[in-house]
Amino acid sequence: MKRSTFVAALSTALLAATALPALAQDNYPSKTIRFVVPYPPGGPTDLMARMLQSELTTRLGVTVIVDNKGGAGGNLGSAEVAKQAPADGYTLLLAASGPMAVNPTLFRSMPFVPMTDLTPVIQISAFPLVLEVHPSVPVNSVKELIALAQKPDSKLAFASAGNGTPQHLAGEIFNTQMNTNISHIPYRGAGPALNDLIGGQVQVMFDILGSSLPHIQGGKLKPLAVTSAKRHPSLPHVPTMIEAGVPGYELTGWHGIAVRAGTPAPVVQKLNTTLNAIFSDPEFKKKWEAIGTPVVGGTSAQFGELIRKETIRLGQVVKNAGVTVD
Repeated sequence: MKRSTFVAALSTALLAATALPALAQDNYPSKTIRFVVPYPPGGPTDLMARMLQSELTTRLGVTVIVDNKGGAGGNLGSAEVAKQAPADGYTLLLAASGPMAVNPTLFRSMPFVPMTDLTPVIQISAFPLVLEVHPSVPVNSVKELIALAQKPDSKLAFASAGNGTPQHLAGEIFNTQMNTNISHIPYRGAGPALNDLIGGQVQVMFDILGSSLPHIQGGKLKPLAVTSAKRHPSLPHVPTMIEAGVPGYELTGWHGIAVRAGTPAPVVQKLNTTLNAIFSDPEFKKKWEAIGTPVVGGTSAQFGELIRKETIRLGQVVKNAGVTVD
């Protein structure tokens, strides 16, 4: 009797232990969600997170807070989610192409491995960059910028959101292809870099089109070319880099949402379904496209495949251009 009672009690305990994770998944979410942005406030990545913050709060029925954790080209905040956050879906990462696909080649050592330490949820953006200069720079085309940058006494400098970011990569590729020596000044995020460009403290920048567009339209910045394969509808008069005389130059960045590896599949699926619903809303879609990126969406697997392919492609670009961390 005692043995049978023990076995029964053990079985009941095991069933309860098995049921708890499932119950937690069924009730997800039931508490505050932290949305980590691996860059400082004010930049385009931060803007995307804050646009999604209110939508997620409404649709999931819990508070979503944005937590900016900038540093090391996006590695610090990304590593925190990949290595320290519980694998329960209550910590989301705004996953940018820099730390997810460029930095594994650019940095000698990484504090996390994107492909194994994180689970992709959904891709949320795909954007071109715009090559722009402060109005005080006496150029009106890419060819004129190249000529100016090739002068022995040139003191031009280009700003970036930090080492390993698309802005950094774009400038280094340009220097390599055009035999220019525009100095690189890395900032702790695109917001501070853009502010200094507008203020004239730095002369050149490759920036995400959406964040620079209002300043271009206001005459505070002068666009020379976009890095996409085709001209952007927001700037139809601005040529592509290839049209402007830089052969084969095409570079786009992207963002997505990821969680720590090991997060239960039903939780990942609920986040994916919720975000796809947000991007399907016509009103939100219009606001999203106004910041310079089309709505993307799709499955977790599709985003994972993008990360895999881009790690190979952008890694090769880094090697070919001889880009190094300053």
